[in-house]
Amino acid sequence: MYMSTKRVNFRLPEELVAHADIAAEVTHKNRTEILIEALRQYLEEKESDESFREAVVELYLDDHIEFEKLVEIIGRQDAEAVRASKEVLDRGEELADKLADL
Repeated sequence: MYMSTKRVNFRLPEELVAHADIAAEVTHKNRTEILIEALRQYLEEKESDESFREAVVELYLDDHIEFEKLVEIIGRQDAEAVRASKEVLDRGEELADKLADL
């Protein structure tokens, strides 16, 4: 699967770079590939953690992330359920506001 890429610049501890370079040499990959694999593995591990997933849902419910980002992290089926719940909650808040104005 080909993904679009974005150039990012960041600093790493020299020791970490040295380890990545050794891994790259042993596996016949380049440093970027090693770092991408490491980050992907870390994110997959994080995204399987229930408390992390709950925090992501909270970000969506608070309108800090878009629906498609939610889908990418928790999956389409769970995201659809969260979106439906959010719509019900939002309608409830609107109704409460209208009733308060009476």
